[in-house]
Amino acid sequence: MAHKSIIIIGAGIGGLATGCYAQMNGYRTQILEMHATPGGVCTAWKRKGYTFDGCVHHLAGCTPESKVYRMWQELGAMPREVYYLEDLICVENLDGRRFTVYTDIDRLEQHMLELSPADAPAIREFIQAARRFARFSLMEMLLATPWDMLKLLPNVPLLGKWGKPTLEQYAGRFSDPFLRRAFPMIQYDFPDMPVLVALMFIAGCHTRYLGWPAGGALEFAQSIARRYGELGGQLHTRARVARVLVEPGPNGDRAVGVRLENGEERRADVAVSNADGRTTIFDMLDGRYTSEAIRAYYTTHAPDSQVMSLHVGLGVARDLTNEPHALVLWLPEPIEIAGETHDRLDLELYAFAPEMAPAGKTVIRAHFPARYDYWSDLRAQGDAYAVEKQRIAERVIECLDRRFPGLKQQVEVVDVSTPSTVERFVGSYRGFQAWGVPNQGFADALSGKGLSRTLPGLDNFYMVGQWAGGLGLPNVAAMGRKVVQAMCKRDGRRFATEIS
Repeated sequence: MAHKSIIIIGAGIGGLATGCYAQMNGYRTQILEMHATPGGVCTAWKRKGYTFDGCVHHLAGCTPESKVYRMWQELGAMPREVYYLEDLICVENLDGRRFTVYTDIDRLEQHMLELSPADAPAIREFIQAARRFARFSLMEMLLATPWDMLKLLPNVPLLGKWGKPTLEQYAGRFSDPFLRRAFPMIQYDFPDMPVLVALMFIAGCHTRYLGWPAGGALEFAQSIARRYGELGGQLHTRARVARVLVEPGPNGDRAVGVRLENGEERRADVAVSNADGRTTIFDMLDGRYTSEAIRAYYTTHAPDSQVMSLHVGLGVARDLTNEPHALVLWLPEPIEIAGETHDRLDLELYAFAPEMAPAGKTVIRAHFPARYDYWSDLRAQGDAYAVEKQRIAERVIECLDRRFPGLKQQVEVVDVSTPSTVERFVGSYRGFQAWGVPNQGFADALSGKGLSRTLPGLDNFYMVGQWAGGLGLPNVAAMGRKVVQAMCKRDGRRFATEIS
């Protein structure tokens, strides 16, 4: 075998997947993780018996007949208990009127027609599209064969039709004022999301392709880490990599190992980075191996603010099992959060997962967009950072107390995560996840446009994870699988898995 040893930087899902598949195929690997636990951004943390999940909203590949399920099975993450939720999200106005996006498509159609019979044509067109999307899953294309791609061809017009309009644009077709305002909020409250994405999620929940893994993100990541250990891989935590070691090779420069922050050097035939993209390319490698596209992505596309980057977590002594699992709650008057004005709260209620809180109690999380500079400046001021987090939590609790009277006295734990929190514990540049190109947004973030899995002029080096090819746990795990497939092809080996 030409390549026998591999060093992997970062124990996120991409790094763990790379390690697992490499071990399955006879490579000797070690993963160097800067944090105390594996998982990267696929993580959670406990506070006084409450678990605050930092990652999973919906997990793809929950049906045993799917290709993605097979991948999770290879990685030791399946089979496991999965929660299949009745609602994707619920939007509630000040009068208590609700638009609930039921995951049963027939029930959703009936509900929407009851909300606004006059909008039947637009409703039925949307529902018909959801039923068509239930016949296939785009997430399966991550592991598609050429034959699978051919079978997708008849659906290309469907993808084209629904990939163009945003939820905000489609909402303009409704005459009912409530439905017109609520519809753009049905997919994580991202109005500029293509309708295509909402249809994919509704269809995926309907077929149970999408679910929520019991135990949440950290247990999911730890199951893959255990699988990696069982396969003979070596996982080293609290081992921050400072440099990728490079030497001249027969075809230009090649990666030969890494240097840790403590000065220790570790050598290998191949290096794979699952770390933050900017840190990898411009710090660990001094920006020596780039292209115009790579430089443009990292220097001109960083957003000032990013969605879902400020989280207010509450542990409350209250059973909320009769409430939706996700709730967009309209407010009687706007509130100011971290320098920005909001007229609604985006909430997740984890009562559906009893293991996330003590018996009879519930975890609630509110999420907001946030600017890194705002929180970085506050953190530099010392106490001002903690004071602002507390102030924001109090504002959220006040709003929730109106909707859930008495909740203010039931709050037992408060946990606030900011972009600075993410930067500190995960190492993401400015605390952000991979971003899309401005004015193109979410579709680019999913597709990985502008990102790179190899670097020009550097041999024996690969990148995996969201900074190498877009968002989503199945996506980054599939990248790890494909990197090992590429290594096997290069080394003249047949790619194999333990359950083949």
